[in-house]
Amino acid sequence: MSENDPTSNARKGIYFLPSLFTTAGLFFGFFAIIQATHGNFDRAALAIFVAMIMDGLDGRVARWTNTASDFGKEYDSLVDLIAFGLAPALVVYFWSLQSIGRAGWLIAFLYAAATALRLARFNTLTIKDNRYFFGLPSPSAGAFVVFWVWCMHDFEFTGYDTVIAWLSALVTVSAAILMVSNVKFRSFKDFDYKNKIPFVVLIVLILAYVLISSDPPTVLFLITLGYVLSGLVSWVWRWRKGDESSPSFLPDDHEDEEHFENESRKD
Repeated sequence: MSENDPTSNARKGIYFLPSLFTTAGLFFGFFAIIQATHGNFDRAALAIFVAMIMDGLDGRVARWTNTASDFGKEYDSLVDLIAFGLAPALVVYFWSLQSIGRAGWLIAFLYAAATALRLARFNTLTIKDNRYFFGLPSPSAGAFVVFWVWCMHDFEFTGYDTVIAWLSALVTVSAAILMVSNVKFRSFKDFDYKNKIPFVVLIVLILAYVLISSDPPTVLFLITLGYVLSGLVSWVWRWRKGDESSPSFLPDDHEDEEHFENESRKD
């Protein structure tokens, strides 16, 4: 068969290693849904935490092994929709939102729909800054919602309490809005993992591991909350400086690229 045969592309395989990590993320996202239906919200949250790790590894493995592909990109987005869109929506719904009736499942649907919109926009957006995400990334949004549930569940708050239910609704709606906003969040993709780090950084990492191990639900929720607030504080800081030229939501492909390049230089 000639190499120029157009049908040869149809028989090309997929890269095994990054797909393995992506599939693991799908597994743990699905596992979280199953656990939530049985009321095991701590296991559901832990499963989504593992899915986050798998999501972080698949892209890096693809880049390190030079096995990135369009198939991997699309597969990753579909898995993200399940693991960080559908799964967190169902976890918070079964734990709390179902107690407020129709509003509860509509809020859960709003979150899932916002995740789908965020992933579709991210894949088609040609204006990208390697240092930032435009809008809260879906894994962080999923963590924000699920770690809230895990933290409250660990403190033995009942999700059916009216105050807790509406606080859960507020957390879920906030995550949904931030995903489709253009608030910038650090991506840390510009961090070079191959460079040497100061000794003090290693100490900080060890302390972080100790803190997380001492009380995973509370510490992980506070870390996620801090990340969410970091983007909002940065946005408020730019707003106070008079930078009001940014649109309120993620730009479409036809937006002026030069505008975003100028914004990046200001940071």
